[in-house]
Amino acid sequence: MNVLVYSGPEVVQASLSGALAALKTILHPNYSVQSISLQTFLSQPWYTSCALLVLPECRRPFQSKSTSAIQAFVENGGAFLGLSTGAKFSTSPLDSDITSMTAGSGSTDPLLRFRQMMKGGYLYPTYSRESSDLACSSVTVLAQDGAQARLVQTSRKEFVAVDQMEGGKALATYAGEEAAAASFIYELGKGKVVLWGPGLEYPLSSLAPTVDVSAEEHRRGELLRATLSSLSLQVPSAELPRISRPLPQFLMGPPSKPGIVLKILRPLALGYPGSEPSVLKDTNDTFFFHPIEDSNQVFQQVVAELEHVEDPANWQPKHIIVCPDGVLPPSELTPLFDCAAFFNALSAAQDKDGLPAQGEPWRMGEAFAYSKAVTSTQTMLDKNPHFLTSLPAPFVSMASYQLAGRGRGANVWLSPSGCLQFSVLIRVSLATFPASKLVFVQYLFALAVAEACREESVLGSVGNNVRLKWPNDLYAVLGDSQESRRKIGGILVNTSFTDGNVDIVIGCGVNVLNEPPITSLHQLLGPGSHNGLTMENTLAAILSKFDKMWGEFVAKNGSFEPFMDLYLSRWLHSDQLVTITTSVPHQRARIVGITPDHGLLRTMPESDGYSARGGFIDLQPDGNSFDLMSGMIKTKT
Repeated sequence: MNVLVYSGPEVVQASLSGALAALKTILHPNYSVQSISLQTFLSQPWYTSCALLVLPECRRPFQSKSTSAIQAFVENGGAFLGLSTGAKFSTSPLDSDITSMTAGSGSTDPLLRFRQMMKGGYLYPTYSRESSDLACSSVTVLAQDGAQARLVQTSRKEFVAVDQMEGGKALATYAGEEAAAASFIYELGKGKVVLWGPGLEYPLSSLAPTVDVSAEEHRRGELLRATLSSLSLQVPSAELPRISRPLPQFLMGPPSKPGIVLKILRPLALGYPGSEPSVLKDTNDTFFFHPIEDSNQVFQQVVAELEHVEDPANWQPKHIIVCPDGVLPPSELTPLFDCAAFFNALSAAQDKDGLPAQGEPWRMGEAFAYSKAVTSTQTMLDKNPHFLTSLPAPFVSMASYQLAGRGRGANVWLSPSGCLQFSVLIRVSLATFPASKLVFVQYLFALAVAEACREESVLGSVGNNVRLKWPNDLYAVLGDSQESRRKIGGILVNTSFTDGNVDIVIGCGVNVLNEPPITSLHQLLGPGSHNGLTMENTLAAILSKFDKMWGEFVAKNGSFEPFMDLYLSRWLHSDQLVTITTSVPHQRARIVGITPDHGLLRTMPESDGYSARGGFIDLQPDGNSFDLMSGMIKTKT
């Protein structure tokens, strides 16, 4: 779910920046915190995947055509947080203070307000910062538990007559003025509204940059955490250890095939590293290769070197520890992933899928790199062209945490604990494989994941609840309603053309063992299940399924026909009625499938009751996105 922070032209930039930074720090990885522009706010159904809408400090009262949508969002269970704002409750629509707010604004759009459901009247947030460069001061507030916290305020924000509202109460008061609310919470329908007068989003360092305010910043953070919890967000524990720096990768192969690792190094013009690391310098990263005997020393060195390096661009070099001759890394250095169990599960999955043993090349997953934490497995492959084109394929890179994970388009892939995230490098010659068929790779890999979830080693029959959302997402179906469909994974495909070949890097993230509020495969099993779901079994099943499908796909010159019926039985969209917003006027159409030649989404225009429009409307997977909840196909933003 998303936490959306409005970034329209009336918003104070410092408030926006502070809100984004503070919310990301506290809510990661449970929620994706993103800014939302005025255009997107007005034109897109932002409310379908939003848990919390945040309005930072504004220079003038907030007027928008979306005020009714905000009200409906909260009434239906959403949460709203207003920062650096006061409020006034009024039962009269002609209240002079309220009407004066819009005087001289030149806008006829309605003011933001929240309706009292039973007895009438409205709560109006009173955003009114006259200048963007007002001097800030500090103010002390008293929380409900009696704790005091010092906050920044740009001007005094008052809460007028809010005690007359049913379902509302103060979350904090001004110290020494216990009757004066500094923050106010109001239950509206199924949702909640919280307004803060003092600037909970502003760092205290903005008052005195040279003064140590770490203790006071901690108290501000605790106050924000409590506020978010009061809005029914599931806030990650502050005590959970967080991995914030990349660690070395281990390069390995299965013990049953001891020669794989040295065969990987040979095309990289690298031998087995000696007392000094072998170095490969590339466009995005520099790689240091170390012998396995130096594992503990390299780990200690990396932790010490990066401890105080904040900028990810300076997390260099990337360290790879080479495990030759079928040797596996020490288990104490891979506590989140059992490499031996993975290779055993991979061998069992290959046998079950009828995949014969291969020496040259090898089967998918047998050339394998693992780390507890990297920047991004996708970036480390597709942004380093020499490394990419020299690596033998297939090759799989996996990490338990990705610190700069990538999603489709401008999306960022969150990396919470319990998420299976990896990249697969495959290569095919364009002399035998048509480039126009590359679009099907994302469909094929998503199908492989869905089929793997149905294996007894993963979810068994419960895996039937894992479905495909066009073009590249995986969903769990928890019930009959649209709202019961939750995203649990996604596919990202990057391609690079060199010397008559195409290098394909498939990035995949699947929520396997995550705890709520993140939906995962584990939650499909229900409480008390003894299924034994593991990362190792899940990855092995996915790679084996895709290995078999890929072989058939290439043998048929990229034809998706052998997989079409199975794909359509696994996706969510058969016969679904949608609105295509990319056409003017908007067009109602019914989804009928995927075109077999270019992988376009095929829809049939609906009759308008008077005439039927003929012909198909076919849509590209790139440049369009499918809004499952609202049934809209729109331009990707």
